Amino acid sequence: MNSHRKSVKPALRRRFISIALSLSACAALPLSLYSTSAAAQAAHKPRVALVMKSLANEFFLTMETGAKDYQKHNANQFDLITNGIKDETDTANQIRIVEQMIVSKVDALVIAPADSKALVPVIKKAVDAGIIVVNIDNRLDPDVLKSKDLNVPFVGPDNAKGAREVGAYLAKKLKSGDEVGIIEGVSTTTNAQQRTAGFKEAMQAGGMKVVALQSGDWEIDKGNAVASQILNANPNVKALLCGNDNMAIGAVSAVRAAGKAGKVQVVGYDNINAIKPMLADGRVLATADQYAAKQAVFGIDTALKAISEHKKQSELSGVVETPVDLITKK
Repeated sequence: MNSHRKSVKPALRRRFISIALSLSACAALPLSLYSTSAAAQAAHKPRVALVMKSLANEFFLTMETGAKDYQKHNANQFDLITNGIKDETDTANQIRIVEQMIVSKVDALVIAPADSKALVPVIKKAVDAGIIVVNIDNRLDPDVLKSKDLNVPFVGPDNAKGAREVGAYLAKKLKSGDEVGIIEGVSTTTNAQQRTAGFKEAMQAGGMKVVALQSGDWEIDKGNAVASQILNANPNVKALLCGNDNMAIGAVSAVRAAGKAGKVQVVGYDNINAIKPMLADGRVLATADQYAAKQAVFGIDTALKAISEHKKQSELSGVVETPVDLITKK
């Protein structure tokens, strides 16, 4: 009996050791897999694509510089790709850039769309490809988004509010009944429409009469040409309200060329560096600062937060309002 036990014990011991080793190996397996996964996750930094409008516009150069500076100070958190188009109306090229970003499999797309409606289909393609999309600067058309069953958060200022403040400041320098002209940005963009609405509200509240409304496509030369046309057709115009500072710069040249410097007020929107000397010497009465660099950073942060929290596009909040301030001569 004893001899039998002695003969069994070594066999059982060997069996228990074998089972214990097997269990140990099984227990270790998920841990090693988790470690590998964690290491892989740590190695994969999110790639964020910032797609802007025309980099010939100082506003978007400022936006790009701010975004690059932010990435530089957070290089371990994300990688950044920046792109812009040749001019404000080059919508087709911006669509191509977004398509390239989809092929490149970026993790997030932060976009200032050149057109509020035309960019929606390619943005849907990006969302369908699993890319987190955040809209900055110029809001995508809510109705078109809804028709595509898309939720794209907007990070940016209340453009109508900013324009109202600029317009209200101008109204204090005018008299009730004075004629004014509005030089609008690209007419198919939401921010151009909202700024025009804000200008109109302020002029109506002040008793001014809007006698001309034309698009200057956000650009200096076009703004100059449109301002010249308005001044020629409406010799009693007392002010030009411009949807951005580029067009305001063009308007200032047109006012001077028409021999009306000091007689026709000009206001803008964006507070780019090039407008500051004109504010200082009175060629431009007022503008609005919507903090280009901060907009890009807020947009990037919104995208990174969504990625880190593993949120789906449909779960992102609708609007993150950023500041806009009236800027006048100091």
